[in-house]
This record gives sequence, C-alpha cells and structure tokens, in this order.
Amino acid sequence: MRTKSLKKNKINVVTLGCSKNLYDSEVLMGQLKANKKEVVHEQEGNVVVINTCGFIDNAKEQSVNTILDFVQRKQEGLVDKVFVTGCLSERYKPDLIEEIPDVDQYFGTTELPALLKALGADYKHELIGERITTTPKNYAFLKIAEGCDRPCSFCAIPLMRGKHKSTPIENLVQEAKNLAKNGVKELILIAQDLTYYGLDLYKKRALADLLKELVKVDGIQWIRLHYAFPTGFPMDVLDVIKNEPKVCNYLDIPLQHISDDLLKSMRRGTTHAKTTELIHKFREKVPAMAIRTTLIVGYPGETEAHFQELKDWVKAMRFERLGCFTYSHEENTHAFNLVDDVPEDIKQQRANEIMEIQSQISWELNQEKIGQIFKCVIDRKEGNYFVGRTEFDSPDVDNEVLIDATKFYLKTGDFAEVKITEAADFDLYGEPVTA
Repeated sequence: MRTKSLKKNKINVVTLGCSKNLYDSEVLMGQLKANKKEVVHEQEGNVVVINTCGFIDNAKEQSVNTILDFVQRKQEGLVDKVFVTGCLSERYKPDLIEEIPDVDQYFGTTELPALLKALGADYKHELIGERITTTPKNYAFLKIAEGCDRPCSFCAIPLMRGKHKSTPIENLVQEAKNLAKNGVKELILIAQDLTYYGLDLYKKRALADLLKELVKVDGIQWIRLHYAFPTGFPMDVLDVIKNEPKVCNYLDIPLQHISDDLLKSMRRGTTHAKTTELIHKFREKVPAMAIRTTLIVGYPGETEAHFQELKDWVKAMRFERLGCFTYSHEENTHAFNLVDDVPEDIKQQRANEIMEIQSQISWELNQEKIGQIFKCVIDRKEGNYFVGRTEFDSPDVDNEVLIDATKFYLKTGDFAEVKITEAADFDLYGEPVTA
C-alpha cells in the first residue's frame, strides 16, 4: 500500500473548452500558488482538476472522455485524486455523480472557494487579477464579465454561467497592470457578451469607458475585442477603435444566421436588414477593421432556401474572418422544443460549403496584402518558421504570418514590421523589414 501522506501533492489543472474556461483555470492556479501549493497546467501531477466544457455535443463528449481517462489512471494508482469543475459539472452534476462515482468531488462554475477547500487551500479575496497565465507571454485573456442575459434559443450558457455580471473597471485596470508587469503586451477582452458590459454596474453600456481606461496602462500595445452581440451594439465603441491606436481594428461579433425566420426562432432580436445595416455602419465608421463572425447551420427548420440566403449573404459581406458550426440540440434550451430536423450529414455539408466560400474570400483578401507592410507580434517558433499575427488576427482562430527562420531571426513576444511576400487561403508569408 502506498503512503500518500509522505508525498507533497502536485496539482495538475486540465482545461477543456473556450478561452473563458482557460481564464478560470488561470485564476484557480493563481489561488493555489498563493496558498503555496505546487500547481501545473496539463502536465503530470498526482492530484488532477479537470475544468470541463458543456457547451455542445462534441465538447461534452471530450469532457466525459477526459474524466474517464483520469478516473482510469486513478484506479491504476497513477494519480491519487480527481476533481471535476466547470460547465459540464455545473450542468450535469447529479448525472455525473451517478455515472462516474469514482471522481472525488464535483464542483460547479461558481464554487471556486469550495474547490480550493477540497484542495487544502483558502480562497484569497485580495488576489484581484492575480493569476498564472498559460498563454504565450505576450498575450493574455481578460475576462470582463461572467454569465449572460441574452435569451438565444440554442444556447445553454446561461444554464451554466448564470446572469450577466460585470467586473468593475478599476479591478480590470489593476489586472491589466499586473499582466503588463509580467510582459503581456496584448489583452484579448472576453465575456459571454462584451457589449452588455456595465449595464448592471453603471446602468449603461460601458465598454467604451473601459477601453479608454485600459489604453492608459503602460506596456499594453494591443487590445482586442471578442464576443460582441449585434443587438444593441454600443456604437461609441467604434469611435474608440478608430481613435485609439492600442485598440486593434478587429471585432469578433457572432451573427449566427441571416434568415429572418431563423433569427426570430433563435431569439436574436434582429433581422436580415438590421444585421446588414450594422455591418455597413462598422465598415463606414472604421474602414480598416477586420470583422470576424461565426455562423450556425442546420438549425431546426433551416430549409435549402434559408441556407441559400445565408450563402448569398456571406458572399456579399466578404467577412475578413469567419467560422461555421453545425447546430447542436441542447436539452433545457428553448430550441430543444423544436424538431432537430436537419440530418447530421446535411449539417456538415452546409458547414463545408460556407467554409469553401469563406476560403475563397480569404484568399482574395490575402492577395491584396502582398507587398504591404504590417506590424506583427511574434507568438512562437514552429519548425522552420517564426509564427506571427497582425492586429487583424486573434490567436488560434485567425490567419498567421509565417517568416522563414532559416533566413531571419526574430524574438518571440516582440513586434516586428513584416512585408508580405506570398499569401495562401489562411496564411501569409513575409520578411521582416529592417529599419
């Protein structure tokens, strides 16, 4: 029999899902470190905390498989304890306890103090913005709010994350200062809905006010906006994007669909005409802005006519960045009452068609960049290339700029002026420009 009491615990935090989950893991790790605990991210440890995702079918399956994998390791004596937290645990805790009882304990998304207690640590309220970042040193996510008040029919996030709750501006500025001291140069603002920010605290949409304070933080060079909502978009944000050099000419605004029938069923609070007008306003106000959107195909009731309307609109809008997902029928959502009537193979075929259209658009837009010089941040070295990004690209989801590392030397984490020499569908190739 092994004597566990003589061994110092090493806590391995495993993160699944989105950037908001990653942020939560970083906060957990910061708390554990402040409690003098040895903590690692996705490395070997005898105590495991799995931060799960419960958003759509694929994510839920990955989370369950990860839990089962670590439970198996526990049974084999390779780890001592397995704890589960995050969205899947919040949404399905009773089912998980029944189905996978060998997990030591399950915690929801708002139970950080209880999780820390189970790990032999205290929740330290004074740690405003203190966390262990797991991203490359030059960028970090900054979660400005938790939860969501939107009634979208297909989305289970309010079930897992609760109502919208903004973090005060002063706390976020302090967090940004802490990150800048540690070498972070790019802040990626995230929330379930950025545009709702401030309504609960300040009785008005205050995203523009927050940005005006964040740009004052020394060391921060880029601020990027993710996950805006089209209905009630605060137009004063466009003025800040246009006038503040630190705020990237970039906006991630998931639009989901364009058919009036489906937008109404999705409970998006907008129409084809209003959405198109909004995009035109963005382009008019900030012509240099790259707009990223995401779409859902295969939603209940989506006909060939609806899908054709979506394809025509994607061709007309020529988004700089676009992702497409197949509809996932989620229990306890409003849309779960509808018949999931689009077959899986048709859903996938439609997603592929949208991405084919976008691939061509991206290729054409990228050809226009050949010969131009862009300020790029160098994220990493991979094989024979340094991999960088322009202000129009977010990490992991957007285009990258590849620079031949056999010919040029660049320092990861630094900015460089890069002249584009070649362009593919989703990648650019370039050479650094010496001053």
